[in-house]
Amino acid sequence: MIDAQILGWVATILFSIMIIPQMIKTIKSKDTNGVSLLLFIIFLIANIIALVYAFMIDQSPLIIKYIIAIITTVIYIGIFLFYYTRKKRGGLNGTFL
Repeated sequence: MIDAQILGWVATILFSIMIIPQMIKTIKSKDTNGVSLLLFIIFLIANIIALVYAFMIDQSPLIIKYIIAIITTVIYIGIFLFYYTRKKRGGLNGTFL
């Protein structure tokens, strides 16, 4: 059982931080081309629904994972919109969805 808990926590950590490399890449490049906002919106909705489910079944690792995923996704959507609108004001065409 301990092995299953370790695997669960490792997966929780990895799923929780998986958006961070995309955040870093977008901030460094200041470019949203090739990134689908729709993907992140769907991911956000799925994590909100999954968080409700995690509370219903009282699973701490899942609750933590979904809370972190929601926070990082909202932050990334903010970063995306910042650079997308900045690019649009500059007259360049960007990909929104």
